[in-house]
Amino acid sequence: MESALRPRPIRRWAMARAKPRTEREWHRRFGVELFNGTWDLLEKRRRSREDDLRMVHMAHASRYHWSRVGKPVNFAIGEWQVSHVYAVLRRPEPATYHAERCLAICKAHRVGDFALAFAYEALARSAAVAGRRADLRKYLAAADRAGRGIAEKEDRDEFFRQLATIATRRA
Repeated sequence: MESALRPRPIRRWAMARAKPRTEREWHRRFGVELFNGTWDLLEKRRRSREDDLRMVHMAHASRYHWSRVGKPVNFAIGEWQVSHVYAVLRRPEPATYHAERCLAICKAHRVGDFALAFAYEALARSAAVAGRRADLRKYLAAADRAGRGIAEKEDRDEFFRQLATIATRRA
């Protein structure tokens, strides 16, 4: 999920094969491995209850490791992934909590572009899971506006692909 130096919300980070030598490298390595492992589980067609539990723990652990070595954009992306996991598991309260954390980090640190768009996507997704139709409409509109501001076409396309997966029945 990393190209060059900029983390991206969906794509996998590339990870060096060398063993970590410092505590910072160690945290970064496990942040990357756990983030990618979470995505493997999210994409798995048939997850067991154990897979679901492992996915929750891995998302939280990845977010923790990034808290030790990352920047605000990494923190926001980590909160987004945790929210996404809970939304997929149809757990609206923690999905909403972590989506709100994602947006708060973006606002506090002036993180924009794809991270801000995905913060609104997470809020929309958690509202959909919770059945909060007014919030769903509000956050879908905010996500759409923020998504149109994503600078890189590839990021923008991926964002709108993800946004389209939110169930909007009766919104």
